[in-house]
Amino acid sequence: MSETEADHIHLLAQLQQIAQGLAETFAPFCEVVVHDLTCPDHAVIAIHNNLSGREHHQPATELGLARIQDSQYPQIITNYANRFADGRPAKSTSIGIKDSRGSYVAALCLNIDLTVFRSLQSVIESFVQLDNTVSVQESLEPAGAELLRAHMDQFAARRGTVPQALKVEDRRTLVKELKAGGHLQVRRAMEIVASHLGVSRAAAYSYAKISPGDQLRSRRP
Repeated sequence: MSETEADHIHLLAQLQQIAQGLAETFAPFCEVVVHDLTCPDHAVIAIHNNLSGREHHQPATELGLARIQDSQYPQIITNYANRFADGRPAKSTSIGIKDSRGSYVAALCLNIDLTVFRSLQSVIESFVQLDNTVSVQESLEPAGAELLRAHMDQFAARRGTVPQALKVEDRRTLVKELKAGGHLQVRRAMEIVASHLGVSRAAAYSYAKISPGDQLRSRRP
């Protein structure tokens, strides 16, 4: 066995390990296939989560043949529309593998069955559909919450960032500024602040150096 042949066998073995890992991660919706393009008449050497009904040693697809004939053919083709033999729609990705000389020797292909996802999409679209003919005006969040978030956004914008990316010292300055301006009198203010900053409520209280009980008492008549 030549060194080139040994390298090819090793490459295919490693590629099959990658294919198995991907297949187990995305099971049962994703078929993962390994093609040996040096044997186009018997190219399929591994197939996981078999959704297409293909078998080992079946010939290379049109895409595989195109790569064999042209080493400049795109190495990665992602998310292209495909279809299984029984008509089910699929989304496919194909990755060509080259040897050290730049010739295609293998390919790793992923085929995702879209049937279930399209059904879920229809259910979700139906569930989130709103009746825009109803003129009721109602908000489920505390009065002043939107203004509180806007103030935080403006504070962050002056520093060229967003609230979630503020440094700890800036967060302390912001919360103290909100406290001094009376903005923390909004119901559930610290919960809103914590959520908008992307921190825990305990952290938000520590920035203001107040306890949850202190905030509740400050709102009592």
